[in-house]
Formats: sequence, C-alpha cells, structure tokens
Amino acid sequence: MSLIPSFFNGRRSSIFDPFSLDVWDPFKDFPSNSSLSQENSAFANTRIDWKETPEAHVFKADLPGIKKEEVKVEVEDDRVLQISGERKIEKEDKNDTWHRLERSSGKFLRRFRLPENAKMDQIKAAMDNGVLTVTVPKEELKKPELKAIEISG
Repeated sequence: MSLIPSFFNGRRSSIFDPFSLDVWDPFKDFPSNSSLSQENSAFANTRIDWKETPEAHVFKADLPGIKKEEVKVEVEDDRVLQISGERKIEKEDKNDTWHRLERSSGKFLRRFRLPENAKMDQIKAAMDNGVLTVTVPKEELKKPELKAIEISG
C-alpha cells in the first residue's frame, strides 16, 4: 500500500483502491484548496454501474440524499453521456458538536462514451429511492443481406 499521496487530480491512492481516501497523508496539515478536495471526494464516491442488455444500455448511479432536481443527465453530440450534480453541505449549527464527518459533499461528474448502436434520441432517466437509472435503447443490428451472384462461363 502506498503511503505517498498521488498528485494526479489531488487524490490520494493506494495499490488496492485508486479512489481510496483513507490513506495516511503527510501533507494533510499544509494549506490546500478544500473545495477541490471535497469535489474530488464526491466525484470518487459516485459509483455507477453500466450493463448492456439485448435491448438497451442501462446505467445505475447511487445518489443517496440527492433530489432529481439536483442531478443533470446530458448527451453531447459525439455520443457522450454525462451525469452530474452536487451534494450540498449540511448546514452547521453553532451549538452542534461534530464527532465524525464522513459523507462526501460537492460536485460530481461522470462521462461515458456511448457505442454506435445507441439510440441517442430515446434516452430516458428515472430516480427512485436515491438510485438514478438511465436507459439508452439500442438499435437492432441489421444482418447483412446475402445476394446470390450467378457465375457465368
């Protein structure tokens, strides 16, 4: 396990989990951009599954505590599906004493290049119990038509 933080996008990493944030950081007391680390934390913790069925590509994202109004699902011209949003920081009360603060907050963004068989104009998204499901229907693959050629001679 690596004890030295990676300088790639400001994330610390380990051999076992490149998104791990539970690694000893010798530089933790140095001044840093705290909003950047919060954004990376939320980005790294946004887990998305992508499965392909005979009919569609299905993406499922765990987004607990986020309302559907706080999530954007967009498609770029070059067949890129983009899922983004923001987890808000809980408001602090001066009388509260925090013992642990482990839930991530900040912006998150995930992008996926869709295959050629994706029907870009029929993408649907739904949010249920903190799980975002994006369904991208697939075009039927046309089987090549065989045409018999008469052999002369």
